[in-house]
Amino acid sequence: MSVDTAERAAVRPTRLPAPEALRTLRRALPALGLFAIARLTGVLTVALCSWYVGKNPLARLGDTWDSRWYTGIAAHGYGHRTLTFPDGATQSDLAFFPLYPALIEAVTTVVPLSGGAAGLLIAWTAAAAAAYGIYLIADHLHGRRTAGALVVLWGLLPHSVVLTMAYTEPVLTAFAAWSLYAVIRDRWLWAGTLATLAGLARPNGIAVAAAVGAAAAYALWTHRKHRARVPWRIWAGAAVAPLGWAGFVLWVGAREGDLLGGYFAVQDGWGSRFDFGAGALRFAKRLLLTPEVLPFPMVLVIVAAALVLFALLLLDDRVRPPLPLLVYTTVLVLITVGGSGFFESKARFLLPAFPLLLPLAHAMTKARPRAAIVVTAALAGLSLSYGTYLVTIAPVPL
Repeated sequence: MSVDTAERAAVRPTRLPAPEALRTLRRALPALGLFAIARLTGVLTVALCSWYVGKNPLARLGDTWDSRWYTGIAAHGYGHRTLTFPDGATQSDLAFFPLYPALIEAVTTVVPLSGGAAGLLIAWTAAAAAAYGIYLIADHLHGRRTAGALVVLWGLLPHSVVLTMAYTEPVLTAFAAWSLYAVIRDRWLWAGTLATLAGLARPNGIAVAAAVGAAAAYALWTHRKHRARVPWRIWAGAAVAPLGWAGFVLWVGAREGDLLGGYFAVQDGWGSRFDFGAGALRFAKRLLLTPEVLPFPMVLVIVAAALVLFALLLLDDRVRPPLPLLVYTTVLVLITVGGSGFFESKARFLLPAFPLLLPLAHAMTKARPRAAIVVTAALAGLSLSYGTYLVTIAPVPL
């Protein structure tokens, strides 16, 4: 076989035959079932605690903090809500990306649901889709046991309650996981299209486009190294990937009268900017010197743990991910650690960075069953109790 023929075969889209797709789904069902049990138990715990303190569970999950901004955009469009503070800071709804509000509007148009209920339906569906995509990636790279452990660990993170709230992290993670799976299966058009949707979901959705772009650049370099013809799908996937994120940023910029800087000025009004971690370090110093409510030191611990896991991901040859997953995770960690503003939300921003859990998932498959059960039970207890606290008691936004 010639080099050109071999290269074309290597990048030909890989399609799962129907029987194989069903077998793959059956393989994933135990892990997906455990994920569903974990998150439904979390919803039940939040509901019981909400009723106990006299609050509406549906409102706590679907109509708090950022959820209200998304449902407001879905109902009234952009420009309807702006908060101005005495120091002159302005918080505009233009900071929120459009895909999730558009989905809420679409659901409420078809089904007689409130915006909050529609947001929850979308988030829960997206969380399930994300869990399946995460399973497929890990199963493809490391096998069934690691894939199952990864899905369960992701569903039991301390902040995993967000996966069952009307927030955008489940939507971003779903599109990210399936885009990354498409990349490692050489399905470039799917990868680029899903990356576009991820870029319309959240600001850090740019990490998915970066992953697709890096994978495409490596594939192009490989083809040219072997003097093989470059398939047009690689170019197309790389070109399409950033369009969602860039399109919304430019649209906000045009609306604000500053094409390139308008969106970042909006984010600056929220106190969100990239300062290479200077703001985060100042806040961490304050945490260590003065007493704070529980979520702040908890987030500090979670971010520190994420950095340790990131180092393990880079150094452990047994779980080191392929280039697109590595780029995706690096960009998410960089944005989270290097950004200032809303320190209490940094743990939530790390939820889509599921590859960080690969070292733990692999270690659990090598541990004795009793040890794995104890770790899982402890993590479940932390996840359920802390997640319930965040939604029903904590005085700070997620």
